[in-house]
Formats: sequence, C-alpha cells, structure tokens
Amino acid sequence: MKGRSNWVYVLLMIWIGAFHILPFYLLFTTSFKPMEDMSSKWALPDTWNLDNFKNAWEQANMGSAFINNLVITAVSVVLVVVLGALASYPLARYRTRLNKWVYNLFVSAMIVPPLTILVPLYKMVADLGGMNTYWAVILLHVTFQLPLAIFLFTGFIQTIPRELEEAAMVDGASRLGLFFRIIFPLLKPITATVMILTGISIWNDYQFSVFFLQSTESQTLTVALSTFFSQYISNVGWVAAGSLLSALPPIVLFLFLQKYFIRGLASGAVKG
Repeated sequence: MKGRSNWVYVLLMIWIGAFHILPFYLLFTTSFKPMEDMSSKWALPDTWNLDNFKNAWEQANMGSAFINNLVITAVSVVLVVVLGALASYPLARYRTRLNKWVYNLFVSAMIVPPLTILVPLYKMVADLGGMNTYWAVILLHVTFQLPLAIFLFTGFIQTIPRELEEAAMVDGASRLGLFFRIIFPLLKPITATVMILTGISIWNDYQFSVFFLQSTESQTLTVALSTFFSQYISNVGWVAAGSLLSALPPIVLFLFLQKYFIRGLASGAVKG
C-alpha cells in the first residue's frame, strides 16, 4: 500500500512538472520557427532560425526597453528592501497597539488590486507631470510592493534574538547604527526572497507600464513586445523570441539567490 502511495506522488509530481515545463517548450520552439513555418506547434523547427531574435530586438527597440526595465526594477527593488526593512524593525520589536494597527493596515493593503484604483492613479500622475517618467512608475511600484516586503521582514526580524541588540546597546550603539550593523546583515535570506519576488513582479509588469510609459523611448519590455500584436497581424515568433530574451535577467537573479529564497520565505512567514 505504501509503495502504491509513493507511485501516486511520483506521477503527480511528473504531471505538475510537465504542466509547468510545456509552456516553456512551446516558447522555445516557437522562437526559432520562421513565420512561414506552418508545422505543428509541438514539433521542433525544421531549421533553427535566429531571425526572430534579430527582428524582435530591432523592431521592438528592445535595447532601450531593457535599459528602462533595468533602471525601474533596480531602483524600485533597492527602495523596497531599504524602506521595508526600516519600517519592519519597529513593527517587529515594539508590539504596541498602534504598531499592530499599522502592521495590519499594511497586510490588508496586499489584497487591494492595483487595477481597482488605476483611474485615480492615472489622473494624479498626469496632474503631477509624471507621464513617461521613471520616478512616477518607480513610486507606484514601491508603494504596491512595500506591504509584502514589510510582512516578510517583520516576521523574520521577530525570529532574531533580542540579546544581540541589547549587547550592542550596552556598547553604546545607536538604534540606527544597531540596525545597519547588527540586524540588516542577518536579513540576508529574507532580503533575497524580497528581491526575487518584487524584482520579478516589477520586471514583468504590464499594467503600470502600458498606462504611464506610453512613449517609445520610455516603454518597458512587456509593452514593447505587445506591439507585435494588432488587429491584422500577430508576429508570434517575434514575441516568443523577445519573451525568451526578456526572461534571462530574472532567471539569472533567481540562480544567484535561490539558496536563500526558500529559507527566507519560510522564516519571514513564521510570525506576524
């Protein structure tokens, strides 16, 4: 009976793995097929054609889009990590009624879909002159990513022994100095988790980019690739090739930080 149960789990894992791998297989094969290739989408290409990558890069202006993505994602992630960690420290260490209320407010904000307030956001950004600017989109990303960061950082900081801080205070360390010299270096696992979750979310963002970055010079990768779809034509091969290129930076980020990711995610959700 136990052996049969193990086989069920193995088959279930194979099915789940195949369910996640198949879209990447289709993306990979489609990106190498020329537009005139009418073979089955499941079949490998007869000839491995790199024209889709060249056309996607040139026609979507992906060089500029890559730079826009890098600037917006890097600045947003740094701000989310620093502000999230700083805000979480007092929430984790001083469990007053006010701090509990503030923490619950941040956690509650996680369930608010950005699309529900997109119209007033659009009007506010337009009135402030933030259309097609980095600062407006970065501010929006930081605002909507901070609740998750605060939730994870707060839970992780609560697992750190208070004795470390008490010893530093005896040596005359200030609260701010204590945080950056003692606490922040211990947040490496959860910091990696926050960087991966927020970084991938911001890198792949479409809803803010398509509304607030409408000029060709300020477009991000998702918006640039969406121009290949129109009412009369769909360049699926170009989109597949562009999507494959745009997926490389998040994959590299995850490979570098994966050893901290699960540990940080599990620890960050222990308390709250």
